[in-house]
Amino acid sequence: MEIKLILNNKKQFLDLLLLADEQEDMIDKYLEPGDMFALYDDDLKSICVVTEEDDGIYELKNLATYEKYQGQGYGKKLIQYIFEFYQNRCKTMFVGTGDSASTIPFYQHCGFEISHRMKNFFTDNYNHPIYEHEVQLIDMVYLRKNF
Repeated sequence: MEIKLILNNKKQFLDLLLLADEQEDMIDKYLEPGDMFALYDDDLKSICVVTEEDDGIYELKNLATYEKYQGQGYGKKLIQYIFEFYQNRCKTMFVGTGDSASTIPFYQHCGFEISHRMKNFFTDNYNHPIYEHEVQLIDMVYLRKNF
C-alpha cells in the first residue's frame, strides 16, 4: 500500500472525486488550493483532499473510495495518514458530511466528534437534490478532531 501526494493534474481523479461530491463546480472550489492524497494498493483505491482554512485549522473536503473497495479499510487508512501528515501543524481537523447514518459513524470511528451543523447547506449550494441511501441531504454536519 502506498499513499502519494498529488501535486499536478488533479482533475484526472474527477471520477472518484464525484463519488463524494457530485457537483464539479463545488469540487473546483477546493481542488487546486487543497492537498490531494491518493492511496494505491496495486491500483488506485481511494483519494482525499484537505484544505487549510485558517492557521492550524484544516478541513477534509473530499474522501472517496471506489465502490468495489469500500468497507475494506482504505478510507480509514487514508484518514490515519493525513492525521500523521498534519499532526505538527494542525490544531483542529474538520470534515463536513451529509446527515447520513453511514458516513457520520464512519468519521466518528476514525476519531472525529460532532462539532456543529450548517443549515440548508446542500439545498442552498447544489443545483439539484443530493440523496444518500434514499434520504435527501439538507444540512451539512461538521465533525472535528483536535490534535
